[in-house]
Amino acid sequence: MMARRKLLSLAASVAMSILPACQREDVKEPLKISGKVFIFNYRVAQATYVITLARNGPLPDESFAVTKFENPAGGEPIETRTKIFPFWQKVALESPPVHCIVKGKPYAISIQVVDKDGRLLQAIDTTLTSTRDQTIMPGKPLVVGPIYTPNPDVFHADGTRDYAQEGDCPATPPGQAVVN
Repeated sequence: MMARRKLLSLAASVAMSILPACQREDVKEPLKISGKVFIFNYRVAQATYVITLARNGPLPDESFAVTKFENPAGGEPIETRTKIFPFWQKVALESPPVHCIVKGKPYAISIQVVDKDGRLLQAIDTTLTSTRDQTIMPGKPLVVGPIYTPNPDVFHADGTRDYAQEGDCPATPPGQAVVN
């Protein structure tokens, strides 16, 4: 009987020492990237970055994602601040409309997850490479209004159409082909 108790006690001690090793080690990273894509909405002639983060651990009730998206047109990064609600299991971060996206070029994205006082909880750095080029987009929205009325600036009364592209994008880097 005594030997059996000692054996059970020893087994319990071994089990208790192994359990902490089974815990997730990435809990110190409360969010993980679960998806990233450029969305090209040809109807309104806009493209945006979209990054999806999955909840991986606890966050304070008042948390924010401060995201800096590389500006494909050049210049300063585009910064957004998104509140992360405690009940969200997924967090979608979307940029304002961007222009001049080049197929195959990696664009930098920096995400800082902060609490209400601005204290850094997590930093995520990644890149997003488009499989499409901005040249697939019309220069003006194809539709206007809530019922998708054809844009008169594109679809003229005489039956002609104007799909002219924007002309203010920087030159394509050497060695990178523009896809039409």
